[in-house]
Amino acid sequence: MRAFSSLSEQEILALAISLEEEDARIYDDFADGLKSDFPATAELLREMRAEEDGHRHRLIELHRQKFGEHIPLIRRQDVKGFVHRRPIWLARPLRIEAVRRQIQLMEAETTRVYERAIQQSTDAGIRQLLGDLAEEERKHSTLAEELETTQRASGALDEEEATRHRLFVLQVIQPGLAGLMDGSVSTLAPLFAAAFATGNTWKTFLVGLAAAVGAGISMGFAEALSDDGSLTGRGRPLIRGVVCGLMTAVGGIGHTLPYLIPNFFTATAIAIVVVMAELGAISWIRNRYMDTPLTSALFQVVVGGVLVFLAGILIGSA
Repeated sequence: MRAFSSLSEQEILALAISLEEEDARIYDDFADGLKSDFPATAELLREMRAEEDGHRHRLIELHRQKFGEHIPLIRRQDVKGFVHRRPIWLARPLRIEAVRRQIQLMEAETTRVYERAIQQSTDAGIRQLLGDLAEEERKHSTLAEELETTQRASGALDEEEATRHRLFVLQVIQPGLAGLMDGSVSTLAPLFAAAFATGNTWKTFLVGLAAAVGAGISMGFAEALSDDGSLTGRGRPLIRGVVCGLMTAVGGIGHTLPYLIPNFFTATAIAIVVVMAELGAISWIRNRYMDTPLTSALFQVVVGGVLVFLAGILIGSA
């Protein structure tokens, strides 16, 4: 790697051209990743990409005038002092807060490069262009810092908040709720059937644990393989599968843990209390995030849970 202080004026221009080209492409990737969910921010990023292209054209024209057609290949990774950038622009879906932070870092870094380059250059034309570009990059950095305030004033941020909430529900709440409901309800029958059939808390615990883990694995795979999220907007299948699988296992293990208590009646009483708490939590989540009336959610969830619970007791007592 070269020290920045060792670069010639031609190499400084070549590095600046490379930086502007890279930043423009990153802005384009950001805009493409945000266009469907955050159109206002995507449009602003396209405008910034166009300005970066304009900077690159001005730098190339100056290089052509001063040094000819050949531009040496000098990239940021060839020069000491640059901060390593995590390629968040490759991730999908993009997180809007991470994009805003990355823009601030990019513009601040490019501004510092131009300011240092001005100190090293003795050519008046090069110094003038680098100074102009440094000022424009400072404006970009300020714009990135004020992006949230500007969008809130225009109402665009409220739309993005609504979109973010919708995505959170689609990608986290829905698969998590499906898993929690399945884990809490479907494991009731085998757990309480084993409890009343054996009267043994340890064996009941093992049956409940096996049912919870098995249901978690099954639901996780089912959710991950259901769709890739490209058409439904439900996000990456791996994340949905993990969320669904974990919540399924948690829902089943919750009322299984009391059977670690040796006394059968105490363990069963606590398990029933835990089941009621789980069903109440599911009803609250459906009311909070799925706009289901609380009384309707309680009726649907509690009736289903009680039926499965009674089925387990009847089978276990047969």
